Amino acid sequence: MTKIDTSGPETVPPTPSHTVGPFYGYALPFRGGEDIAPVGHPDTITVHGYVYDGEGDPLPDALLEVWGPDPDGKLPTADGSMRRDPASGGFLGRNGVEFTGFGRIQTDANGHWYARTLRPGARGASAPHVSVCVFARGLLVHLFTRIYLPGDEAVLAADPLLSRVDAERRDTLVAADEGAGTYRFDIRLQGEGETVFLEFQ
Repeated sequence: MTKIDTSGPETVPPTPSHTVGPFYGYALPFRGGEDIAPVGHPDTITVHGYVYDGEGDPLPDALLEVWGPDPDGKLPTADGSMRRDPASGGFLGRNGVEFTGFGRIQTDANGHWYARTLRPGARGASAPHVSVCVFARGLLVHLFTRIYLPGDEAVLAADPLLSRVDAERRDTLVAADEGAGTYRFDIRLQGEGETVFLEFQ
């Protein structure tokens, strides 16, 4: 073991802080993480978009976790977003029937992501939304945001969280309707059009 004498005038400067990773691409993503809705369910929607850094460049190695209620606004209690074979430990995937409400998606080489989930129902006074957690390079702490679905302006205006966000920034939390049950939601980590992120205390 090497000892460093720090009692003299010449001391070793502290190691500068830096981000670690991103190592989450190794073990966290799982096959089918983007397919949250049960196969053939009539209330299936697709939400997709890009994750951009502060320079406006897409991030090819970001990771998103999404979760939300079912169409009745109930939080799912089913286990099994990523099931494993108890004998071999191998990956089994979802059972294709139960809705867990949870998905984990890695962006592709172009920074694009997508999730197929069920259209979330309203919970209490909150407008229908999907919660998102973002992991990306340059972030020491993951970020939380929401994806609200457009359509009912009165419900969006009455949402307890959206109504507290500055009017000029609210649109960073509302997806764009592309028709046929498809919605576009880009996440901008910094800079112009930065997505509103939430802090839980």
